[in-house]
Amino acid sequence: MKIIKVSRDLDKKKLVKEYLDRTDNPDPEIESAVAEIIRSVKQYGDESLRYYTKGFDRVEIEDFRVSESELNEAVSIVGEDFINVLKRAYKNIYEFHSKQLESTWFNDFRPGVKLGQKITPIERVGIYVPGGTAGYPSTVLMTAIPAVVAGVGSIAMVSPPNDKGKIDPYILAAAYVCGVKEIYKVGGAQAIAALAYGTESIEAVNKIVGPGNIFVATAKKQVFGTVGIDMIAGPSEIGILADKNANPSYIAADLLSQAEHDTKAAPVLVTDDFEFAELVVKEVGIIKDELSRNEIIEQSLKNYGTIFVTESKEESIELMNIVAPEHLEILWDNAEDYIDSIVNAGAIFLGQYTPEPLGDYFAGPNHTLPTGGTARFSSPLGVYDYIKRSSLISYNREALMKEADDIMQFAKNERLTAHAKSIELRTK
Repeated sequence: MKIIKVSRDLDKKKLVKEYLDRTDNPDPEIESAVAEIIRSVKQYGDESLRYYTKGFDRVEIEDFRVSESELNEAVSIVGEDFINVLKRAYKNIYEFHSKQLESTWFNDFRPGVKLGQKITPIERVGIYVPGGTAGYPSTVLMTAIPAVVAGVGSIAMVSPPNDKGKIDPYILAAAYVCGVKEIYKVGGAQAIAALAYGTESIEAVNKIVGPGNIFVATAKKQVFGTVGIDMIAGPSEIGILADKNANPSYIAADLLSQAEHDTKAAPVLVTDDFEFAELVVKEVGIIKDELSRNEIIEQSLKNYGTIFVTESKEESIELMNIVAPEHLEILWDNAEDYIDSIVNAGAIFLGQYTPEPLGDYFAGPNHTLPTGGTARFSSPLGVYDYIKRSSLISYNREALMKEADDIMQFAKNERLTAHAKSIELRTK
């Protein structure tokens, strides 16, 4: 990991961009390949899905729909103990997301005027769950549960099959616990196209959520507008604010928990103590050698592992707000005192006994978070991503007469005379 001293006069935005910028310019070859996959699925439906599944996943799939017997088999494979773990996680995640529910309201604002907002669940949603060589049951929980809480009536899940034509049993077990029964063995850009446009086997959805590789992310971009999407997920990052009172072993382990995700993952520590920074680097080296994904971790640390040493806590906060990390741990004493100072972060973990993996699996808040600095303008996945808001407006005649002249002036100034006429006719 690199240790960078940050003086007051340094341009912090420039510094963050220099060491942590992971922005990729669109790859024309990938853009073109994905566009062709989408075009093919739109035109040929299931036939195209079979062609790309055989090409990319090295398996022939006749029936994409996961059967009830396959679902039950997966539940049996993972065992009762893990099913109970999933159920406990489900309870925590459900309870948290229930607090995000919005309700319809319709109130008197002025004499004769009622205004409001109608909340409606999106009718049909598609969930993409990465798979193939690895399974992520936590992704199922984090994408399906908010949809259940929101009241989405129809949920379709897609996940790539392995070389035996099966979806990872842990993914299927999580779907079983969430009550998701419409599941398809298809992945990649072709799965996104199927959800967006429909095929003989898969009915089109209204919105697609869930993370994936560059082909999935590119496909989500290209179908946006035909359907809604949640966000474009990039490589993971963690930012940690700590001083010499923190435990360097804890920090090292937490940095490594993100480094193992991806060679482009960014583990970042901001501290005001250079000697403490050196202690953390030493601990990273010790713990790293015990871990399984060593090659990925080493590449991540080499590429983006960075410790910024500032001159004060205030400067540390300023710098971290520029980083706008997906995950932020505050390991200072009295961590809650600093919540108001944080303006850019996907999820904030407070105190030395609140490590980031808690949020990945069990605490309750969603782990689908804005990456790559997009926490500057976006939020974690939540119930609000599965609902629509419609405005409600009601005027009686007296109320319209009171505001008619003002409305007609607006319309005439915008040269929209039919708008003005609509009001004028009602004044006579």
